[in-house]
Amino acid sequence: MAFINTGGSNASQGIQKSNNFYIILLTLVATLGGLLFGYDTAVVNGAEEALGKYFVQSKPNDFSLLTTPLINQYRWLMVIVLFIVAIIICIQMLKLLGKNRGIIVSVIILVALIVWSYFSVNEIMPSGADALQNMANSIKGFILSSALIGCIIGGALAGAISKSWGRKTGLFIAALSFLFSAIGAWKPEAFNIFGVLPVYSFVVYRIIGGFGVGLASMISPMYIAEIAPAKIRGKLVSFNQFAIIFGMLVIYFVNYVIAGKGDEQWLTTEGWRWMFFSGVIPAAIFFILLFFVPETPRYLAMKGKDASALKVLGKIGGKEEAQSVLDSIKSTLHETSRPWLSYGSLLIIVGILLSVFQQFVGINVVLYYAGNIFRNMGSSTDSSLLQTIIVGVVNLLFTVVAIFTVDKFGRKPLMIIGSVGMAVSMIALGFLFYSNNLGIVALIFMLIYTAAFAMSWGPVCWVLLAEIFPNSIRGALSIAVAAQWIANWVVSFTFPMMNDNVALTNQFHHGFAYWIYGVMAVLSALFIWKLVPETKGKSLEEIESIWKK
Repeated sequence: MAFINTGGSNASQGIQKSNNFYIILLTLVATLGGLLFGYDTAVVNGAEEALGKYFVQSKPNDFSLLTTPLINQYRWLMVIVLFIVAIIICIQMLKLLGKNRGIIVSVIILVALIVWSYFSVNEIMPSGADALQNMANSIKGFILSSALIGCIIGGALAGAISKSWGRKTGLFIAALSFLFSAIGAWKPEAFNIFGVLPVYSFVVYRIIGGFGVGLASMISPMYIAEIAPAKIRGKLVSFNQFAIIFGMLVIYFVNYVIAGKGDEQWLTTEGWRWMFFSGVIPAAIFFILLFFVPETPRYLAMKGKDASALKVLGKIGGKEEAQSVLDSIKSTLHETSRPWLSYGSLLIIVGILLSVFQQFVGINVVLYYAGNIFRNMGSSTDSSLLQTIIVGVVNLLFTVVAIFTVDKFGRKPLMIIGSVGMAVSMIALGFLFYSNNLGIVALIFMLIYTAAFAMSWGPVCWVLLAEIFPNSIRGALSIAVAAQWIANWVVSFTFPMMNDNVALTNQFHHGFAYWIYGVMAVLSALFIWKLVPETKGKSLEEIESIWKK
């Protein structure tokens, strides 16, 4: 899931003798941004059921918490969120299509959203058990996926922040966002300064944390790429992806430990708070350590701070080569840029679909809602959280497999094999839920699905995205990144609506959503087979020539 930006020149290009110990220390600090990325997005896994009971529906068929203010504020906040997402899309359309066509497309998007918003906020209050249950599912999905709204915003602004204020300052902002979010989500009633209900105070603090995730998703690997020598840059940048998965595994374990401190009632009223508050510890460590790392030489050179850049380069690789490396960096600062459609629309479409399919196969349903899935299989809260840890371990192990095999077996074979594995697993899970034949077999298919994704679409998707976009239109990668976060939010928001929908549950016994993800996995395999070129062993110039043809 990480945005790995290794394009362009890195800060220590040309260094032959590097201070590897110092560079690794800087890398470890930067990868804390990746660890918090995984930690903050996956924390909802253990708190999902408790949040639903505390804020939305305390028990089945009890809709006393669904007050008119709760529903009205949800509708207005949804309108605000969709306008933010629409504005981000419109900005991308202007860059992609140019001023004239971009304005036309943007106006169509905004007018359609205004019309929808008018009818949405003026919709009558739901009545009847089924309508109220579906509204409860929608609000619950909105609460649980709220951090991803911040991810969309942070990802959209990360480039501007890192360029204007610096990579280090961008990481500071991310660390503070994680810190404030953890504290605010812990006590949303006490820190409610937004004039909304406590539940939506919680949502705002989660959005703040998501903003930090969006920043870290781009700036952490960018920082590493710009301080690492070329000969070890790939390995060091891959640590960030490893840190994201490791952060998820850590919070799965933390959630399990916290859940064991009390009963179900305590978990509903207090336990979930400590799950979110636990993020204060890694966020504070990240914030403090950032005081001891330098700004990247590339950014310092961009700002004309040559003396500072030389000082950092001297620490990284020695004073003897610092000046020549700085000259090399400065010679690449004015890179030529071309219109984003210079290589045709197919490249842009491939980039967007890589990101969209990475999410539409349903991976974040597993990473964020595994506890819910295992409870639907009949597990207790403690058992479901323990099984979630197993999912995290499998995810971590097979991510390592991908890192060591992507250059050996190629991108396309791994992606197609992963898609087939995910398709079989998700379709099988759907039938197991449908037939109420759950147990160890369902857990095995869940683990196969996780392994299939981790060895393919997880890290390899970003390898492809980093390779297929030529340097002259590198900025177009932002469209793929925006599509990834938006698709992530859509999947995470809609899963509770599909999984807990009254009609779908009565008909398919929670199996419907898994069939949808299985179909998406089949389509993703066909997409890779037909449209995505193999980039293994090809230079960036050779890959660029593919799109020219």
